[in-house]
Amino acid sequence: MSRAQIARRSRMEELGTAHSLHQYHELITLVREEQEAGGRLPGPFVALLRRTMLETYAYSPELQALLDRIEDPVLNPGEAWADRALADAAELGDPGRRLLMHLKQATAAKPSAAWNRAAAALIDEIGTEAARRLVLDWLDRTGSPRTHPLYVAPRDRDHNALFDPYNTDALRGLAWLAALLPPSQDVARALGALVETALRKVRGIGPRAPKVANAGVTALSLADGDAALAELARLSTRVTYKGTLKQLSAALDAKAEALGLTREDIEELAVPSYGLTEVGRGERRLGDSTAVLEIHGGKAVLTWRTAAGKTVKSVPAAVRRDFPDEVKELRAAVKDIDRMLTAVSERLDRLFLARRGWELWSWRERFLDHPIVGTLARRLIWLVGDTPVAFDGTDIRTLEGDPVCVPKAGARVELWHPVGRPDREIAAWRDRLEQLGVTQPFKQTHREVYPLTDAERTTGTYSNRFAGHILGQYQFNALAAVRGWTAKLRLCVDDAYPPAVRELPEWGLRAEYWIEGVGGSEDGDLTDSGAYARITTDQVRFHRIDAPANWAHAGGGEYRPSTNRFSRTAPAEPVPLSEVPALVLSEALRDVDLFVGVSSVGNDPTWQDGGPRGRFRDYWSAYGFGELSETAATRRDLLTRLVARLAIADRCTVEGRFLHVRGDRHAYRIHLGSGNVLIDPHERYLCIVPERGATAADPGFLPFEGDRMLTVILSKATLLARDSEITDPTILSQL
Repeated sequence: MSRAQIARRSRMEELGTAHSLHQYHELITLVREEQEAGGRLPGPFVALLRRTMLETYAYSPELQALLDRIEDPVLNPGEAWADRALADAAELGDPGRRLLMHLKQATAAKPSAAWNRAAAALIDEIGTEAARRLVLDWLDRTGSPRTHPLYVAPRDRDHNALFDPYNTDALRGLAWLAALLPPSQDVARALGALVETALRKVRGIGPRAPKVANAGVTALSLADGDAALAELARLSTRVTYKGTLKQLSAALDAKAEALGLTREDIEELAVPSYGLTEVGRGERRLGDSTAVLEIHGGKAVLTWRTAAGKTVKSVPAAVRRDFPDEVKELRAAVKDIDRMLTAVSERLDRLFLARRGWELWSWRERFLDHPIVGTLARRLIWLVGDTPVAFDGTDIRTLEGDPVCVPKAGARVELWHPVGRPDREIAAWRDRLEQLGVTQPFKQTHREVYPLTDAERTTGTYSNRFAGHILGQYQFNALAAVRGWTAKLRLCVDDAYPPAVRELPEWGLRAEYWIEGVGGSEDGDLTDSGAYARITTDQVRFHRIDAPANWAHAGGGEYRPSTNRFSRTAPAEPVPLSEVPALVLSEALRDVDLFVGVSSVGNDPTWQDGGPRGRFRDYWSAYGFGELSETAATRRDLLTRLVARLAIADRCTVEGRFLHVRGDRHAYRIHLGSGNVLIDPHERYLCIVPERGATAADPGFLPFEGDRMLTVILSKATLLARDSEITDPTILSQL
């Protein structure tokens, strides 16, 4: 190889680490010289050329003409799935190459009949089982890091976190191809994982590849079998990206119409048993051993019973040797169950505002006695008619322990909510579930209630209960989406934006939380993409669901109807808070309380200085050590009862807004809302940044799951109660 060839190859390898390059003369020269020398262009360099041409503002007819004559590699290398696909296609020969070429033709929103016919013919040629193995292997690799990392310039988007744009059509085709395979749990699982992988957020960009996610939903909607339907139902509770969520809703509505059922019926009936034969438990005999799959504490656990009757956690050697596929499927079932439990728990939590009820027999079948759903439903309180009941280990019974009377068999069953229930009933059910050792999957008996206040009666049409807070915008938007609200990312531009909105069609209402951006570029308040890092909060209002949407300038100002974003038309009249049903008001305000409690900068222990230029110091202090919200008050009531069970009980007391902890060096106060810490007696602030997965003191029984701040507080209490054993230099320097 000549010196010129070596230099050219070296330059092409160097350029192969770039996402795109617009020095067309150099690229054209390199291509022509290498082709004239009879050389083969390196795959990463070809990938660079293709990505460059996909950027419309960088189009070069001359370079495109050269590129049109380059057929290999069929896909851009550098991604784990594409590398594997290229290698497999090479082994298959001509059918493999034609398969990849066909996948690249998936350029429409959904497959045509002609595309499906050609794909089906390729599956037949390759062999159904062989095609199934290939598809599952390739899909499984779509979430892996790039095998050939690209250079990322400072302040540029992270191209390594995105799919290669040249390969996305082929990825879409891969999803469609999966829909043509015989229906199975593993194919549905792989498509669901593809949807979630494609919607993974990339900072400064948003979802990774929405069109790939939509292809996954399309494939699931076209696939036959209960597994695909179950995956659609699961995704409908997990996906927050509006475009894909809309497609999921349309797919489920179409399935429901085809089966003559309602959308709600479909979601409830679509939950598989995953091999469980009774509520929370199933067994499978493999040789001389038995696999035992059980649900404990909201998680699936797989254990093994040997021929001698001994229970072990690891797979017996004989089973591992003789039944590898069955073991793999059981392990996959554990993950499937955990994902489905999360989805079903969120769906159950949304029932409070769904105005949904069931006949007793239907409710038993779909909820109480379902192998998966039953593990959650049996930890909740239900209303049969107007009588609250709960599962006591054998059957549903009243608070007094009486069975449900036969006349009640025709009564409707609904999920119980503390709004409107007598205080003595709420307290009695808390005690009853504690006696039974029941940890609820989410707050129900301990659910915060937000009745109308005198101040809100005075304001009439709005609540200022959660106004004046400083929240992290990205955190707020993510949490709002999970709770069913729509919050558009606010950029620091001369444009109008709607408030955060939750539509409540069952009640004919729309809840609004008014927000606006904070600061500007000169204050360091913007992200690299020009979005506000933080927002401030204002009123909570309710409108009729068909009222014109309100808009206001990104940086603040009066909200007005959307018929003309910049019109001077008076805003639509809000609904008086006294006319909003108590349940709706309470649940909407609970959501807003959650947004503030999680997203407030007052929770950030590193913000003692008040953030950029110290502008939020007063807010940080007021929030971080101020009066408790309803959520924090619930936490205080719970901790009051929990403290006695802790291993550090002799060093802890709950007083007012704080958990007091006596260490060997100092006494401390941990705020029950923010988790911030003060050192007594001079109220010195102690900055402790909790680590992910921090270990807390074991409180024993907890009446509900999901309070992360409780874990943070208990972790700090455990640390400070043994402050003489602290080794972290950052913390020691403050003591």
